[in-house]
Amino acid sequence: MERQRCRPEITVAHRRTRLVSKEANLDHQEENQADAYEKAHSSVIFEAIRRDGEHELRRPVSALWWSGVAAGLAISTSVVCKGFLVSILPAAEWAAGVSNLGYTVGFLIVILGRMQLFTENTITPILPLFLAPTRGKFLQTARLWGIVFAANMVGCAAAALVLVFGYIVPEGRFEGIIAVSQHYAEATALEHFTWGIPAGFLIAALVWILPRMESAGEVLMIVILTYVIGVGEMSHVVAGSTELFILVARGELGIGAAVFEGILPAFAGNVLGGTGIFAALTYAQLREEI
Repeated sequence: MERQRCRPEITVAHRRTRLVSKEANLDHQEENQADAYEKAHSSVIFEAIRRDGEHELRRPVSALWWSGVAAGLAISTSVVCKGFLVSILPAAEWAAGVSNLGYTVGFLIVILGRMQLFTENTITPILPLFLAPTRGKFLQTARLWGIVFAANMVGCAAAALVLVFGYIVPEGRFEGIIAVSQHYAEATALEHFTWGIPAGFLIAALVWILPRMESAGEVLMIVILTYVIGVGEMSHVVAGSTELFILVARGELGIGAAVFEGILPAFAGNVLGGTGIFAALTYAQLREEI
């Protein structure tokens, strides 16, 4: 069974709401209406994500692995859809503003499908670790990260091989995919690291925001934040790995260069942005309240 994202109940009457309703002389129906409009407190969001993290840490290896492989395959549709748009758009400055709408597709599939994407796990299992920084919890987190990241890479590599050797995409559209991949590979290791920091921060922010959203709002928020990652040419370690593996399969890039100049620097940047900055700051602001 795939993971279920924990959603805080925003209709629970908080003590502050009761006090306000008494002062305002609200009747029972009006109190319920006020409760429905009240925003979930940050501590409630924290607890929802912490519980989700605890669930992820307890999942069996096979469930994590196959969900991670599926996520690696699915996230590759971001590269494919962006490449399709690149192949039909003119070489104009505004074209990137349109083509990066395709970049959001893979993230929509993965996040709404509750698949295991490594960059989501830079915050979800980290909150339980912050609350209980024990050796056991650290090993659980390392196990989760290792399985999910390896599975994502296998999924991305499989997608790249199918795209290059399976001839499942018309030649004209495949040229757009190659152009996107080559552009990503042009960045240096330092650039992938630094550009990976805001990407990791935004994905962690997305995980933090989604429990507040209804279904339609969830879709819109995923599109907005992942579109920013794409149009900003930030480095996302999983989506970017598909681009690098495509070039490796075509013989245009060595596997060593792909790993050490692209994948690992982006990995480090995503972790710094997601865990080192967003998750740490989130915990710091709430540690006195939880």
